[in-house]
Parts: sequence; structure tokens; C-alpha cells
Amino acid sequence: MSLREELRVFLDGPVGRRVVLVGIGSPIRHDDVVGLKVLEQLEGKISADVMLLSTETVPESYTGAIRDFSPTHVLLLDAANFKGAPGEGRIIPTRMIANVSISTHSLPLHIFINYIEKSICSNVALLGIQGVNIELGDGITPEVEDGARVISKILIDLLKV
Repeated sequence: MSLREELRVFLDGPVGRRVVLVGIGSPIRHDDVVGLKVLEQLEGKISADVMLLSTETVPESYTGAIRDFSPTHVLLLDAANFKGAPGEGRIIPTRMIANVSISTHSLPLHIFINYIEKSICSNVALLGIQGVNIELGDGITPEVEDGARVISKILIDLLKV
């Protein structure tokens, strides 16, 4: 199944769908910023029933904002190393997150996801984006930046006004 189809299936749901997109990553670690870059490209191009939440490396600090929005779906966007092509996006099942190298967080993502699922919203997914370089430094690699654009276009199509 293509990423577009996986996202369409995940985002399908009840009338009154409310989605929180959580961008995760460090702006000072090259490709680790990719989740935040995707959110930047979505600003002003999607429905008001979608909250864009740029959390950098501490998504757990935003649980109150997520709860206040009363989402039906929560999609996390983050750099990941699942041995894919640079910039490739993939829905990573919650049970697999401990086996995938995820960027640079203070709290492991599977714990954060588990908390969201149990206390706020049961429809939670991680969209991992294959990075190349998450070492300290500025600038996203071109392949990962291209992947962010592709993913943004898919999300705009699925979540447009």
C-alpha cells in the first residue's frame, strides 16, 4: 500500500474529524528537522479542523494542547531510520517503534504514544521520514527535503479546506 493510501485509511473516520499533526525534531540536527519542515509547508493550506503542533524534541510538553483540541486522530511526523530511501515516508506501527531508530527525544516516543492512546485519542500513528544525517548542524539534505515536500502535498490533498 502506498503512503498516500495508508494515510487516507488512517485519516478516514467520523464526520467531525479533528486531526493533530505533531511535528517532532531538532532544528540543529540536519535531517532531524524534517517533521517540523512538513508542518511549515502545511501552514494556511489545510482545514481549520487540523492543528499543527511543532514540538521540537519535547512532544510530551504539549499533551495539554492536544487534549484541549479534542482530536479524533493524532499523527506524529518525525525523522526515522527504518532503512528506507532518503526522504521516504512510512507509517510505523506503534509496536515497531522500539525497533526503529527515532530522532533525538527526551522521552521515548512509544511512551508518549501510549499515553496519548490511553488518555486522549486512540487513533495515533507515527509517520517516520527516512533521514540521512542527524548530526549537529544546519540544513536538511536535498533528498529529505524533497521527501518532506512530497509528504506535505499528500497531507494537503487529504486535509485540505
